[in-house]
Amino acid sequence: MMNSARSASESPDDASRAFCLLAEPVRRWVYDQGWQSLRDAQEAAIPVLLEGTADVIIAAATAAGKTEAAFLPVCSRLASDPAPSPGTRVLYVAPLKALINDQYDRLSGLCERLEIPVHRWHGDVPSSKKAAFLKRPGGILLITPESLEALFVVRGPAIAGLLAALQYVVVDELHAFLGTERGAQLRSLLHRVELAIRRRVPRVGLSATLGDMNLAAGALRPGEPENVRCIVSASGGQDLSVQVRGYLTTPPKNNKDDEAADQQQIAADLFRVLRGQDNLVFANSRAYAELYAARLREMCEATGAPNEFFPHHGSLSRELREDVEAALKNHGRPTTAVATTTLEMGIDIGSVQSVAQLGAPPSVAALRQRLGRSGRRGEPAILRVYVTEPLADARTPLADELRAELVQTIATLELLRSGWCEPPEQAALHLSTLIQQLLSAIAQHGGITAATGHRALCGPGSPFTAVTQAQFASLLRGLGAREVLVQGSDGTLLLGPLGERTVNHYSFYAAFTAAEEYRLFTGGRPLGTMPADLTLYPGALLIFAGRRWKVTAVDHAHKIIEAVPAPGGRPPRFNGGIAGVHDRVRAEMRSVLAAEHVPRYLSDTAASLLSEARAAYTRYQLGERSILQAGPHTLLVPWTGSKAVTTLTAQLCAASLDASNDGLIITVASTATDHIRQHLGALVTAGTADPVALAVTVANKAAAKYDEWIDDELLAIDYAHRALDTDGAWRTAKALLAGEQPDATDSPDHRGMINIR
Repeated sequence: MMNSARSASESPDDASRAFCLLAEPVRRWVYDQGWQSLRDAQEAAIPVLLEGTADVIIAAATAAGKTEAAFLPVCSRLASDPAPSPGTRVLYVAPLKALINDQYDRLSGLCERLEIPVHRWHGDVPSSKKAAFLKRPGGILLITPESLEALFVVRGPAIAGLLAALQYVVVDELHAFLGTERGAQLRSLLHRVELAIRRRVPRVGLSATLGDMNLAAGALRPGEPENVRCIVSASGGQDLSVQVRGYLTTPPKNNKDDEAADQQQIAADLFRVLRGQDNLVFANSRAYAELYAARLREMCEATGAPNEFFPHHGSLSRELREDVEAALKNHGRPTTAVATTTLEMGIDIGSVQSVAQLGAPPSVAALRQRLGRSGRRGEPAILRVYVTEPLADARTPLADELRAELVQTIATLELLRSGWCEPPEQAALHLSTLIQQLLSAIAQHGGITAATGHRALCGPGSPFTAVTQAQFASLLRGLGAREVLVQGSDGTLLLGPLGERTVNHYSFYAAFTAAEEYRLFTGGRPLGTMPADLTLYPGALLIFAGRRWKVTAVDHAHKIIEAVPAPGGRPPRFNGGIAGVHDRVRAEMRSVLAAEHVPRYLSDTAASLLSEARAAYTRYQLGERSILQAGPHTLLVPWTGSKAVTTLTAQLCAASLDASNDGLIITVASTATDHIRQHLGALVTAGTADPVALAVTVANKAAAKYDEWIDDELLAIDYAHRALDTDGAWRTAKALLAGEQPDATDSPDHRGMINIR
């Protein structure tokens, strides 16, 4: 059993005892801040972290004092106990350089009076500052995973000395590292830190958004989640003033004038309600962030007013991003940032008056994170969501008749209201990141044996424990064949020519790469470029240039996708995509459609669109059936998550059916429902499919940074773990035949912590 969180309802005496445990200079600093009391997470964390032996997760809302919950007791211990030896005493790891800079400023004020040095290390820190740290390591080191990787590669023999005095590791924004290659890299690096200094160091994870505490605990301390203390704040639950605004558009024609008119309507509304305040507008792509920032700037210019609207995303220069952050934080003049995910993290930008979301939120967890930026002065958080749906006619796809984007938005809000959010992904082997860590370990030590490499990188405490010795040996053989590695006469693994070039390039330190651009062709005619971050296989559905396309071939060597026009009329506009929607969200979407209550936060147009969606749900009898005939095609409406839907679609394609999915609906072209029922029945009778055999049929398995170095057989195993859910696909097929929802759950309890009004 995981240790339960301490209650937020501590008595004043309990709070006083926790405060009195802090070192006197720390107590004075708290007084100087004008605090009347400590937050509940701080009360609970102080005695645990002062003891300095347990791994701890502190989960609390944005601006609920997580940083202080960790560093008040950590700095107290550092101030009270002399360093046992020279070296860094606290290693703080964060996902963003901007967050490190922000925390550096926050911690410097506290640590200066304690005479605890604070250092930061990332790509923008001057070399003179890094040299000073290397000469006299100590205190607190703030670093990114990539810079920590660089220390292992460039200064491998010195790692043990630099970290000899290490007493704590603090991982900020823990949720950002869950279920990703970067997270596997960080867990491996922390494991290698302990191997280098030959002892265990308590880890402290800070996060505002965690869907499953046990999985998060397992990510913080792999293999030992039961030993992680979890402190979950009961404070910080917000009242939420929310409105979902609906827009009805006609299909785009020659030059997308209709879409432009729709965007202009939304921009005009944003301009009207956001001017004169500090706000965040979240777009689901960098292109939309730029588009709306440009439209809003033009509106400012047209009125002769100074511009208040600025884009903020990862492709912009550091200077431009920091200018926007500084404007939001300083409140010198009204500023609205039109951002992607870059402002979800804990960068201190102060409070904003409201948050706007363009399109359906990407997830419940993301929406919760974004809302933490508003309502931080005891006032309700304000959320405005802008959803566009097309005008329906005889050619409208079913997903659009069901108003899938609007319904997903409502489902996301209702799940947020219940306090639920997505759990982290798990089960991936992360072979690409294992390759990176192997090369890094070889560079660190000047060479290692295969047995030592497997024991160090795949042994207990590492993120790669699922990789067997046989799979590790197969990986090594593939790397040897490609001259990434060579083996000395004594069996030592060394960097080969390709390995040397790879490790010596600055890009090596990151475990991830930007999504590659593939060129899309039809009949030899180029259509444009797109990031290949979806699961592609013959028959996969693409939405591009306002049309539906079906993949016929993928040439990974030349980054080319061949496609033909897909049947079924206009493509659905639903942006939920093929990847990333959880089972629970799909289940809640069905509950929304089956209900009668109209949420009060819907605008008149949004309420009318919901009414249309419910009428379509009733007309097609989707409460009783999930298989429909649409002309010559069959539609499957599984009401389950993306992973299971993608897996089932791949199974149907492997059976020579022309199946594709738009995220919500699987379309099987030119096939009658009776024929589909036979195939589904055969899948159910056969039982859960072999995920590896199914993975072999998928075209673009190579998605991570070093996947191209992995042999096909091993890559299929890795892909099966990462992307396929054959158990879920089997349950989905069974439920489709019965007209039910797979593992149907009751509608979530709406007595949740957030009061939507």
